Amino acid sequence: MSNFSEKREEQPAVKPGPRWRWMIIAVAAAVAAWGVYYHYYGRPVSTLDSFAKCLTAKRARMYGLYWCPHCEDQKEMFGFAFQYVNYVECGVKGVRVETEECKQAGVKNFPTWQFSDGARIEGAQPLALLGQKTGCSLP
Repeated sequence: MSNFSEKREEQPAVKPGPRWRWMIIAVAAAVAAWGVYYHYYGRPVSTLDSFAKCLTAKRARMYGLYWCPHCEDQKEMFGFAFQYVNYVECGVKGVRVETEECKQAGVKNFPTWQFSDGARIEGAQPLALLGQKTGCSLP
């Protein structure tokens, strides 16, 4: 064996030094910062959030079906704020069968809005009408 080969075998393997540790820590910190930012600021915000929350607070409830085009129209009126609406899904995924809860509630047409006084209106409704029925104001 040559002198050069012997020296090569004697040298220990290069261990990651403190520089690699700092790079890993920096990447982890960046990922954590992005996660915090997304959690607090990255979610879509709608101008109708307070309106939808008010409808729920006033005990308005929408019965709908996942495959109903009119229900989809109503959901689109709220946009991202629909997540705050008290919504009851009456369809069973994969089949066109109505849930027992909706049958017992006597819901026949979709969407159906039910209000705290027991009154109901059927079909996709203008947001202004929902506001009048509940006393919630639109932004």
